Amino acid sequence: MIRRLYDWTMGLADHPRALWALAIVSFVESSFFPIPPDVIMIPMILARPSRAWLIAGVALISSILGGLFGYAIGAFAFETVGQPILAALGKADAMEAFNVRFNDMGFWAVLIAGMTPFPYKVITIMSGWTGMPLATFMVSSLLARGIRFFLVAALLKQFGAPIRDFIEKRLGIMFALFLAVLIGGFYVVKLL
Repeated sequence: MIRRLYDWTMGLADHPRALWALAIVSFVESSFFPIPPDVIMIPMILARPSRAWLIAGVALISSILGGLFGYAIGAFAFETVGQPILAALGKADAMEAFNVRFNDMGFWAVLIAGMTPFPYKVITIMSGWTGMPLATFMVSSLLARGIRFFLVAALLKQFGAPIRDFIEKRLGIMFALFLAVLIGGFYVVKLL
């Protein structure tokens, strides 16, 4: 099953609309979708290393736009849905203290989450919810996602064939590792 999924993704990488698929996945991943764009981006770069910078750029722009959507969800939907629930539970004061702590480290929180497997969508929504300054959010998102996507693109462009061989020979292990990182990210979110 994993081999078929991998082969399908590699086939998608050569599809004429692959960049659109990457753009959509990058956008929705930044606001609510659980699967990171790397799942499509990596095979696309492995299949066409000459387009590595274009692929990373599409992922970056789409991710930033999706991050703005996540920010808007946090900024507008939280006030209409979340605050009344917290007030009814007597937790409004605790959330105010959390907002201050989050915004004190906001730049670093967005930067770290944007570069690591930590679910970026959590940070985008929290940034809007806590009222983080939009400029801070945008700069840290652009920096974090730019580093992440362009570093991956550079490594794959430089070492593409050996990395592809490594992945293909150890596909089961790589998939298990990916799942462990994904589940670990959700666990960390739950602890916060």
